[in-house]
Amino acid sequence: MTTPVVSIAYHSGYGHTAVLAEAVRAGAASAGATVHLLSVDALTDADWELLDASDAIVFGSPTYMGTASGAFHAFAEATSKRWFTDAWRDKLAAGFTNSASKSGDKLHTLQFFQILAAQHGMHWVNLGLKPGWNASTASEYDLNRLGIFAGAGAQSNNDEGPDAVHKADLATAEHLGRRVAETARTFAAGRAAVA
Repeated sequence: MTTPVVSIAYHSGYGHTAVLAEAVRAGAASAGATVHLLSVDALTDADWELLDASDAIVFGSPTYMGTASGAFHAFAEATSKRWFTDAWRDKLAAGFTNSASKSGDKLHTLQFFQILAAQHGMHWVNLGLKPGWNASTASEYDLNRLGIFAGAGAQSNNDEGPDAVHKADLATAEHLGRRVAETARTFAAGRAAVA
């Protein structure tokens, strides 16, 4: 069986989202994937080729003013060249985001990613976790402590640096990376079986 290739296309304004991207990378690599970390505000032609050759693309951005960052929106618009040729059709997609507030409208950013993926004909991989930290016996260190289903969400205080990203949010991002890589392997096996 071939090794799945997962690319993480992300923007990070202050470093918090880059720390999450690294956690997604670690999770996907631990599941046996080849992983590429690509900052969307510095993509080269070779980076675009890596995205085109990937089995899965995980989108990541901070949530600013209720949506993905401006740099990520510019990347999304630039993907229209791929849309015209169906270059990303039937790839897997997933997403993660961070904001300073517990909610911070992170869901809107994840939905933006989902719509972008749908426009490309991609298949969305959700977090696959029940909400954590929602009972008297639960803990803020539970996976999915923010209770988001669509993708991995994180909360980082706006007066602290990237090293303060919550450990449970990093573990949740790592879980997402593993889930994407495992799903990519399953899809590849299915395609091989059908062929």
